[in-house]
Amino acid sequence: MTMRRRTLLGLGAAGAIGTSAALLGAAPVQALPAHRTRQAPTQAFAVGVREYRWARGGRSLFTKVFYPATGTPGGQPVPNAPVADGVFPVAEFSHGMGCNSDCYSSQTNGLAAAGFICPAPSFSDNTNLGSVYGGEWSRDVSEVITRTLALGDSWDDPMAGHIDTGAGVGVCGHSMGGMTTQGLVTAWPDDRIAAAVPIACVDMGDPTGAVRANVLFIHGDRDPTCDYQSARAAYDKLAAPKAFLTHVGADHGSYLIPDFPTYPQTENTFLDWFRWSLYGDTGARDRLPGGATADGTRWEAVLG
Repeated sequence: MTMRRRTLLGLGAAGAIGTSAALLGAAPVQALPAHRTRQAPTQAFAVGVREYRWARGGRSLFTKVFYPATGTPGGQPVPNAPVADGVFPVAEFSHGMGCNSDCYSSQTNGLAAAGFICPAPSFSDNTNLGSVYGGEWSRDVSEVITRTLALGDSWDDPMAGHIDTGAGVGVCGHSMGGMTTQGLVTAWPDDRIAAAVPIACVDMGDPTGAVRANVLFIHGDRDPTCDYQSARAAYDKLAAPKAFLTHVGADHGSYLIPDFPTYPQTENTFLDWFRWSLYGDTGARDRLPGGATADGTRWEAVLG
């Protein structure tokens, strides 16, 4: 596999995009078990956020959990807002190099507003590419998943009773976070994962068969940092269901920024992939080709 190491791996410390201009893992999982088929929420939620200071061994796992909240949709996440009525699946987000829980607010807030519990860890060694290739970040995410799911059964946490622990879990991330995501369905498998969206990743190894997840790749075909062909090779090795959204002519992450021309296609497919995979919403699945299609994108999918 090839990868050009540059600070753009996470749209780095100097290029991290925050809230005002945001960038943008137990039982074995069956991909879309029939008994879980239901419609995802159609309304947008207000977004709340709670902070948790977890750890794995000596590795700090400070995590912000974004979630559907009571209140008026839109605006900034409200710290410790009451959780909205309902039971919601988990969809985690992993940041890129030099970033933290807040760098990808369009994605984390978007997931929460759409009806997902979104833990977003801040990796303690956020510029250490070796930790990603060594599986430390993927193992960190597995720990964050365990801790997040446990909140649903914790009598003293406001998330109690609001987390769907039977739907499987979603994981996603960009650049080093995308590699972390891809590692969770290949080299460091977590069999709780039902859906994964690696964004601007490289090939992290061969599937072992331990994870049965629906995997959506999102990538610019002129990415100077994470080799597009390496991501294509990773896609080719995976079994269906899988899809690949290419932003034609795009770089490492501009398609994650809301004012980019094909950002709506990123958002459409990103959210509908999780609605389909974690809620079992077949309407969301059927929207995928149309939602991905624009002048400047290419959509490929094997969903059967």
